[in-house]
Amino acid sequence: MELKQQDIYVALKLVVLNNEPCSMQRLGEAIGMSASRVHDSIHRLIRANLIRKDAGYRPVMANLKEFILHGVRFAFVPEIGQPTRGVPTAAFAPPLNREFVPSGELPQVWPDPMGEVRGISFSPLHKSAPAAARKDPAFYELLAMVDAIRGGRARERNMALEKLAERLSSGEA
Repeated sequence: MELKQQDIYVALKLVVLNNEPCSMQRLGEAIGMSASRVHDSIHRLIRANLIRKDAGYRPVMANLKEFILHGVRFAFVPEIGQPTRGVPTAAFAPPLNREFVPSGELPQVWPDPMGEVRGISFSPLHKSAPAAARKDPAFYELLAMVDAIRGGRARERNMALEKLAERLSSGEA
């Protein structure tokens, strides 16, 4: 069994839902994935012991936190591309953008024709991340922090690790 990037994407949405019951169809609609792909991700996450099935699907916070903090950077290396229009991510998106002074460099962005920022292309965990982020600010923040861990500089990565660990420990997204 091999985890896919989209599995972490699904798990982060489950964190945001905070144990709220949700069908795979509704979850898929919220994050821009088909119900069958959500189903496949859910089963990989269960086998990896990153979520469990109770009354619904609940993240195993300690395991998810450990994987994100120590494994996601090596398992899901982002592709960095050319300048493009998109949605800011990593240290250029909330909540990390409040911690760092703009350096004048182009921000890292998820490519998106509806994006309002020009920056350097940074591959998201799933292609529908920009649209899902526009609908859910809490989900957007988790995705951006994971991206800072995946592809940020040491200082950005450390700040993201700290903030994400707090959120996953407290159970709040």
